[in-house]
Amino acid sequence: MPESLNVLGGELRACSFDPLTGYWRDGACRDAPDDAGTHVICARMTAEFLAFSSARGNDLVTPRPEMRFRGLKPGDRWCLCALRWLEALEADAAPPVVLEATHERVLDLVPLEVLKRFAYDSSPSAKAP
Repeated sequence: MPESLNVLGGELRACSFDPLTGYWRDGACRDAPDDAGTHVICARMTAEFLAFSSARGNDLVTPRPEMRFRGLKPGDRWCLCALRWLEALEADAAPPVVLEATHERVLDLVPLEVLKRFAYDSSPSAKAP
């Protein structure tokens, strides 16, 4: 698989291995030609977004063992469909975005400036009081 780039132009970082996410279920939000949903945004789940998604018919909370899916909770990282994230943005429910783990393909749909406004900073200094 060719090297994938993130929205900042660097190497695409993993989004999550627990829960295992990505179209390819390899932990990364890679672009895939047959991914109609364009699941390329790595987002940190919030209770607000999970409720929004469920109200739109996409329940990401309920475990589905038959699909090896434990269900998401606030704080989990997950590769989101770009159009669903935009829909949540319009409804003031967009979750934070992990820029280093968000595929550059999303820039065809969402301007970098918008993504930066919703950037999740996971650095240790960002968590200091």
